[in-house]
Amino acid sequence: MTDAWDAHYADGNTFSPLRDSERALLAEHAPAPEGGGLALDLGCGLGELARHLAESGYEVDAVDFAPAALARAEDQPIAANSAVNYHLLDIERDSLDALPHPAYDLITLRLSWAFVHDRTRVMNRLRERLRPGGVVCVITPVAEETADDRRSIALDDEEIRALCGSWAPAERYDADGLAFVVLREPAPSAVTCAGKKRPSPHALTGAGVVVTDPAGRILLGWSVRGVWELPGGKNDPGEGFLEAGVRELEEETGLKADPDPGGARLLALLMDSTHGMPRLTGAVRVTAWTGQPTVTEPQLIHRWEWHEVADLPTLPQPLFTPSAHVIDTVWPGLLPGLPPVHRYPVAPVAPVAPVAPVAGPA
Repeated sequence: MTDAWDAHYADGNTFSPLRDSERALLAEHAPAPEGGGLALDLGCGLGELARHLAESGYEVDAVDFAPAALARAEDQPIAANSAVNYHLLDIERDSLDALPHPAYDLITLRLSWAFVHDRTRVMNRLRERLRPGGVVCVITPVAEETADDRRSIALDDEEIRALCGSWAPAERYDADGLAFVVLREPAPSAVTCAGKKRPSPHALTGAGVVVTDPAGRILLGWSVRGVWELPGGKNDPGEGFLEAGVRELEEETGLKADPDPGGARLLALLMDSTHGMPRLTGAVRVTAWTGQPTVTEPQLIHRWEWHEVADLPTLPQPLFTPSAHVIDTVWPGLLPGLPPVHRYPVAPVAPVAPVAPVAGPA
């Protein structure tokens, strides 16, 4: 971008001249303080605005990143008793500490703001360079009055509203089709959070709960869908994986996890996919609970059974895949040949004694 603008000016090209409406608005909304003031003109190009500000009573630092523009600007005549100092500086890439003054009464950006990429960051740094009572003035083409093939030089209403954020007040005027934006009194506010439009369904999220009895046996339910599965289910809106697991355990089995710390822990997040949709499962380990397993949702589960952990590798009926992944989180390597899964540990898994095969008949 710098090379393109440098070539533009080196080839003798000019820039849109300053309009009488702009001069009038500057005189009305940003006059030089009595006794003179400091102005910073960013993206000064050939320096027409900088010279006008100097002739209006400001001492002006004029900045551009194109050497050819500054070379031509310095050759332009200026009224007696006016002062413009030209500086080669890229306001997006260079430190503003290179400016000759720490703060200014007026900062102007004429026909250049649309070319700034990191606008929020740059305006935050410029705001720090503004004297109390000072003014930032942005003059820009507007999208609705700009041809589509020149859209990159203009701002639309949303972009102008973003420019005006964190200022009180922010005023917009018309300068023969240009937006003349006057920003005073920086008023940064605390960040807030907001959603976007309602998303289309993208993923399934839920929790699977490993709960064992005093003998170390694991609780599985025989599902109406013909698989063994752990207690668990989908998250409610705004609900974490641990909370979902504890709630589902009680809703499905009647068992209440001990609310004391350590009674239930989230061990890992497991990601796989089903029917072309990402699936995220929280692996929850419950080690303290009360109650007796009861079928509370017969439309989902036929019965709950305690199983020897060592029997699981030879379970004659299938295990629900997310349940198998959760079990493998607690007893790594117990279940061979599992489908692939991405595993993201959240908390260290407490050491579990190796599972010995159950002895057969003598």
